[in-house]
Formats: sequence, C-alpha cells, structure tokens
Amino acid sequence: MSKVFIVGCGQVGRLIAQRYLDQDQPVFGLARSATTAGELESLGIIPVRGDLDYPASLTTLRLDGDLVHYLAPPPGTGVDDPRMANFLAAIDAGGPPRRIIYVSTSGVYGDCGGAWVDENTPPNPQTDRAWRRLDAENRLQDWGQQSGIAATVLRVGGIYGPGRLPEARLRRRSPILLEEQCGYTNRIHVEDLVSVCLAAGESTGKGRVYNVSDGHPGNMSGYFKAVARRLGLPPPEEIPMEEARERLSPELMSYLLESRRMDNRRMLSELGVSLRYPDLDAGLREV
Repeated sequence: MSKVFIVGCGQVGRLIAQRYLDQDQPVFGLARSATTAGELESLGIIPVRGDLDYPASLTTLRLDGDLVHYLAPPPGTGVDDPRMANFLAAIDAGGPPRRIIYVSTSGVYGDCGGAWVDENTPPNPQTDRAWRRLDAENRLQDWGQQSGIAATVLRVGGIYGPGRLPEARLRRRSPILLEEQCGYTNRIHVEDLVSVCLAAGESTGKGRVYNVSDGHPGNMSGYFKAVARRLGLPPPEEIPMEEARERLSPELMSYLLESRRMDNRRMLSELGVSLRYPDLDAGLREV
C-alpha cells in the first residue's frame, strides 16, 4: 500500500491526515522540529524530520509511489517560493511520488473587477503574496510535465469553519469596510476543502488546476456580520473606503481591493465532490 505524505501539517493538513487514518491508511508528515514531530506522533502521523528552508535536511526523503499533499506556505517575503524548489529537488534525488496535490490560493487571479473566473482565466497576481503562490504553481507544473507525474493545483478561496472564524477581531470591535463598497470574495468550509483534497488524491487523471470554493460568492463585510450574528456578538462598525485605508491593516486592504467570483464547476464535475456546506449559511449553522 502506498503511503500518504503531507507537507505542511497545520490545521488543514492534520484534518486531511485524520481522514486517511480513519481509513487505516498510513500517513507521514514532514516535521521541522522535534516539538512538531511529537505533536504529529500523538495524532498517529509518522513524522519525517526535514526543513524546507534547508535543502540538506531533505536528503533522506523517499517518496517512491506516495501520494503527496503539499500545504506548506511560501516564505513571508519575495516573489518566488524557494521551499517548493527545495522540495522538488529533494524528491528528484530520492524517488518521485505518484501524485502531488498543491493547495494554492485564488489570489493568483488578482483583481478581476467582480468578473467570474475559471481555470482558463490568466493569473494576474497583484501582491507579492500571490506572486509567491504562482511561482510555486509554475515550478510544480513544470516539474510534473518534465517528470510525467500528475501535479494538481487547487486554487482555494477563503477558508472558514471551526477554528477559522474572525472571533477575536469581532470581540475587539475592529471596524470593517462598508458592505456596499466591498468587492466579491469566495469561501470554502474547511471540511469541504479536506474532501476536495482527498478527491483530488483519488483522481486518476493528469494533473489539473481546480478552483475550490462553494460557488456562492459574497463579500468580506457580509461575512464578518454573519459570523457576529452566529456568535451572538454586536455587528462591527462599518467605515468608508477613505477611512478604511487609514484604519485597516495593509494585508486586509489587499484582500478588500480585489474582487472576483470563482467558477467551481470543474471541481464539482471532474472531482465528483458533493459539498456538505454549499453556502455560508449552511457552513455557519453548525459552528
């Protein structure tokens, strides 16, 4: 039986691992530190020590025939992703997997003025953060073409669900942009994202790009207000764009200044995913 190898064992990575463990599938995970290795062991994940920032630590990777889920983020600066480059170089030396699933971001599309985007829409990153993700996508897809190994890219909208709600921000009474000035945003419940990752791993086709969202775009201010209602908290103060530029963080503003609606039909049809939470109301109902 081929094993599952997870690179980036954060919340989503650990949820993916648990789905496989529930099926008695062995799961390995890259662990940068002894502390992380211990945490993974306690969850039933077999740790493999290595640090994507230090290529010499990856020389023992042996992934022959494995299914890899790659969720590690790029570094926090720059416009490329040397971590993906280091990982691909290491598996070239130690034996290739049978498939790699890379969790990227819808941010690679940039601002589309509220238009619908599908997987044929040309990427147009407008932040360094998005450029780093596109660099990782390109590196992986080029490697997949050269090696003949399926490399699947999941362009994921905003992830929400238990442990991923803006509760602290709402309790601080931080302001939000006026809803009528917000552009479109896209979301996916964390449990549905995990299901999409597993479905992509079960696919027997060649590597493809998939938009991952629930297909019901909203906006960020509407999202914050819906979460506040669900948690029984006061609605956040809404402020106009001019004031928001002064009071909101540059990172949040970078999201607010982009608007697009994601077409998820390829994901639904080709991966055969049936979303448990097809819209925000359904996703917040059980939180």
